[in-house]
Amino acid sequence: MADKSYLAWPFFDNCHRDLQRDLFAWCEAQAFPHSDNVDEDCRALVSSLGAAGWLRHCVPQQWGGASAKLDVRSIALCRESLGYFSGLADFSFAMQGLGSGAISLFGSGEQRAHYLPKVANGQFISAFALSEAEAGSDVAAMATSAQVIGDEYVINGEKTWISNGGIADFYCVFARTGDAPGARGLSAFVVDSANPGLKIKSRIDTIAPHPLATISFDDCCIPLSSRIGDSGDGFKVAMATLDVFRTSVAAAALGFARRALDAAIHHTNNRQLFGAPLSALQMTEASIAEMATDVDASALLVYRSAWAKDCHQERVTREAAMAKLFATEAAQRVIDKAVQLFGGSGVTKGNIAESLYREIRALRIYEGASEVQKVIIARQTYSGARP
Repeated sequence: MADKSYLAWPFFDNCHRDLQRDLFAWCEAQAFPHSDNVDEDCRALVSSLGAAGWLRHCVPQQWGGASAKLDVRSIALCRESLGYFSGLADFSFAMQGLGSGAISLFGSGEQRAHYLPKVANGQFISAFALSEAEAGSDVAAMATSAQVIGDEYVINGEKTWISNGGIADFYCVFARTGDAPGARGLSAFVVDSANPGLKIKSRIDTIAPHPLATISFDDCCIPLSSRIGDSGDGFKVAMATLDVFRTSVAAAALGFARRALDAAIHHTNNRQLFGAPLSALQMTEASIAEMATDVDASALLVYRSAWAKDCHQERVTREAAMAKLFATEAAQRVIDKAVQLFGGSGVTKGNIAESLYREIRALRIYEGASEVQKVIIARQTYSGARP
């Protein structure tokens, strides 16, 4: 990473600067897996990230984590650094945090003690099962149900676009318990993958291969103690979890953008065109200037949001939405410019710009598409402006 001056910003403590330095050095020494078997690669990445201690940043200290509570600045720095080197490594790290986040924030003592240490050491792979075919951005439209029958909950329904679907050891599942209409009638549960009522219905292939699946629940019986938090609090659990991890999506986009900028600088300095380096052309300078500005502006929004969550306020809905909206859209612009500067090789499979081009596209959609972030920002802004 050519420019690390942002680490001197007042958003960070020395422990964050040490974390970024150590993780970046670890990444430089890795040969990240890149095979045709994405499931195998993700399992290997979770294992190596756990063994090296990086997954400790995904859970609180009491249950094997690195910090007393989930530290958003640390999570964001991890995702930025991992994203710089490997989209799949970033994905593997991120899902350990997001998939277990509901348990970290709202789980019982027994749930935390059972699941979180194994998330931190890479023994368990976690997943976050919220989205449905007709309930993605509109969580209140969720149809999956969980009914109390005797001393169990019985879950029926279907979830889709589930990251780590098919390889996870457990799923944090959101379902309608009928406590109230709309979003107020949802509850959260932890369901082990070995449960016979949970099935992998189909796998989903995307332009940047990650383990994704549609999962179904057919009279899936779980004990009452599997509920996370109070009955009817599912929407609160989901939104609080996203409030922590949505900023980290922006951080991953920032890592992709930094890598694209560095690659473009190196290429244009070494590519000869008309008897001079490509970097000597004013049009190239204009592109690099725009890319660098987008990167720095993204970093400011990302780490403002992370700092605010860690140090200043309980909820950062507006700040996280701004960070995710701007950083993901900016990363798309930066990477597109890098592809253009690479010319024909930029669209050749195996080129770093081509790889980043495929990786970035999904980030503008998952954990709330850009259009949804705009709605959130507008409503939060209107709310703050009202007398």
